[in-house]
Amino acid sequence: MAYERACALAEVPTDRALAVTLGRYDVAVARDGEEVFAVEDVCSHAEIALSEGEVAVNDGGCQIECWLHGSMFDLRTGKPTNLPATEPVATFPVDVRDGDVYVDTETTLNGVTPA
Repeated sequence: MAYERACALAEVPTDRALAVTLGRYDVAVARDGEEVFAVEDVCSHAEIALSEGEVAVNDGGCQIECWLHGSMFDLRTGKPTNLPATEPVATFPVDVRDGDVYVDTETTLNGVTPA
């Protein structure tokens, strides 16, 4: 695993994602309290930046919305939770150290290859 610093934890809003570029990947970093997630920053349905949508926490889950068509993606699994998206987005390992967020874009947690 090769973790790269993505941002400071304080930069990640509680209701939106933060767009960061790590190497050749655009990543959306989001949080649910102290838990931090990193997903590929592109909707699998319409190639829209997921970081432009809202982050919603409900029923113990944390999701990010694609603002264009309303698809929601589970931040833990990358799976869409409603239509029109049917394909998952890549999810990446995250490590929070000393107030900074580190993401490993060389490894995916859900086996999805980033675009």
